[in-house]
Amino acid sequence: MASLLPWRFFLCGWLWSAGAAALMGAAAAELPGDRMLATYFADETRRVNTQTFATIKTLADWTRERESYREQLKEMLGLSPLPPRTDLKPTITGRLEHAEFFVEKLHFQSMPGLYVTGNLYVPKNLTGKVPAILYVCGHARVVENGVSLGNKTAYQHHGAWFARNGFVCLTIDTIQLGEIPGLHHGTHNQGMWWWNARGYTPVGVEAWNSMRALDYLETRPEVDATKFGMTGRSGGGSYSWYTAALDERVKAVVPVAGITDLRNHVIDGCVAGHCDCMYMVNTARWDFAKLAALIAPRPLLIANSDKDRIFPLDGVVRVHTDVAKIYQLHQAADKLGLLITEGPHQDTQDLQVPAFRWFNRFLKGQQPLIAMAAEKFFKPSELKVFSELPKDERTTRMHEFFVPAASPAVPADQGAWVKQRDAWRTALQEKSFAGWPAASEPLNAQRGVRESAGKLTLTTWEFTTQGAVRLPLVVFSSTDTRVGKLARLHVLDEQGWAELAASVPPQWRVHLGVRADAPVSRVPASPQHQALLAQVERGELTLAYLTPRGIGPTNWSGDARARTQVLRRFMLLGQTLEGMRVWDIRRAIDTVREPEVIGPGLALQLAGERIQGVNALYASLFAEGVAAVELMAPPASHHTGPDYLNVLRFLDVPQAVALAAEQRPVKITRGNPDDWSWAKSTVSRLGWPADRLQW
Repeated sequence: MASLLPWRFFLCGWLWSAGAAALMGAAAAELPGDRMLATYFADETRRVNTQTFATIKTLADWTRERESYREQLKEMLGLSPLPPRTDLKPTITGRLEHAEFFVEKLHFQSMPGLYVTGNLYVPKNLTGKVPAILYVCGHARVVENGVSLGNKTAYQHHGAWFARNGFVCLTIDTIQLGEIPGLHHGTHNQGMWWWNARGYTPVGVEAWNSMRALDYLETRPEVDATKFGMTGRSGGGSYSWYTAALDERVKAVVPVAGITDLRNHVIDGCVAGHCDCMYMVNTARWDFAKLAALIAPRPLLIANSDKDRIFPLDGVVRVHTDVAKIYQLHQAADKLGLLITEGPHQDTQDLQVPAFRWFNRFLKGQQPLIAMAAEKFFKPSELKVFSELPKDERTTRMHEFFVPAASPAVPADQGAWVKQRDAWRTALQEKSFAGWPAASEPLNAQRGVRESAGKLTLTTWEFTTQGAVRLPLVVFSSTDTRVGKLARLHVLDEQGWAELAASVPPQWRVHLGVRADAPVSRVPASPQHQALLAQVERGELTLAYLTPRGIGPTNWSGDARARTQVLRRFMLLGQTLEGMRVWDIRRAIDTVREPEVIGPGLALQLAGERIQGVNALYASLFAEGVAAVELMAPPASHHTGPDYLNVLRFLDVPQAVALAAEQRPVKITRGNPDDWSWAKSTVSRLGWPADRLQW
């Protein structure tokens, strides 16, 4: 027996509830960071939505920007430049007969080793070329005896209906749940945050497979290549949006339950109900209506049901309202439709029939009465393409190479370095950190408590890093008037924050934001922090500790699953949490320079632990007055963290070390020197001072 289960609806409905409750529900107000985080996401979502069409007032405005938007979309899908259109190597492996049509079981390669399996439904007794529909599947797991038959088998009734009504229809598998199973869940539940750093999303692969499917349909003698339609539901609805936005060969499109707006995804928590195949890497900070608008003025029917929990009705209506403005500019309001039917997230007949009518109307110029239901005629196993999977397939590991990672050479001379350095800085600003605020707000630094114990004085501060995000800064200074000329801003991660709390007098822990019931006693005191505090006592150092957003005092509640969905929200807003922590560190540098905090007269060391060490490194690239940087046990690649959008397309951590070392000494402790050979070679070849890299 084949197992046929549209599993995503059930799993994702549960995750949606858990994720939304963890971020927005009443029970989530357990930690101080929860309200701040919710306010932040609401503010940023509103900002992205407001700017999506802010410059579009006339058709000329839209026409002027449309192609640049399309190029942005290609880049956000990992398709800029488009891959070469290599030989498809189409292969038909079998044929099924029905009285009114036949089905060819086929596969092609959208790029070498990336196999796409599909079923081509062709009407019998054709007398000329006919319109063709590309049907892209939602997530349906169809397995028999442990072997995947492909989700195309679950949606066969669509292909059959089109063929029985005079269309050719190609139904293709997705890489997730296809005959050759790939991966859609890298950040959703696999912890593959490096997908963000690589600029990879599986929807880019699905869009490319769909574009190559159109290439294949153009070769078929039965097909009128000027009359392509595209449809699909859920995941297939998503791929319909993206493909039709990129490829104008699609002349009419009906995405079913495949889009809603950022408010639903970010604020209402729908992100938890979706795998990564729904989302572009949102570098340009779009709301989804801009994606939809790229289809204008071609016929577009937005179809959804009114009780769909992962594509809620209110967001679908808002998308339609925004897109309607672009269709109105084109004077093509009659080519935009909104279909709302009763029901949950399911493939219902109420959704199917209007889609059939749409394609009859706009691809055939006909509007007949729909008297025929969409029916399944074949066993799933009969539609399977491969008897044995090809040994040269790369589908299962497409995420490893679909978006190439940079592999920069050590610069030959100073001129080559300057050119490369400037290109990297531009790429970081425009492609990795575009989600930073356009302008700095007032810091509004406010002092909290000030207490002394022995030769140590503790002073707490709070400052604004961004909107609702206010962060604590703890400054340790000496009670001795003979204060040295050195200051250190030390960036903590969760482990470092706990170790610091264990290293200070117990009465001061509350001033670090440690709750009374926190198990600090289980964490040993840190020799590192004790040594730094001893320097402060001796008057050699003024020491400031920063916990960026989401660490220590501003941490938020929720289990591991809910916290994963928090991280994914940042990407939807064109950010990452770690990228915004770099911004926090920049703002903390400005804060410690305030006269009443530490002041501008001291040489400032910037230090960070593990991933926060890399964040401190990048902050130093965009900050003034940092005399030296220390990285303690840092990861040597963004593949293991931190994740900034697209960064691995341009450089990796060793190259960032070289960027910083050009201006100031960089010290790496508790790290393998061999991991930093690129930076060492650059320092040596360009003749920089020997102290620029220290171990």
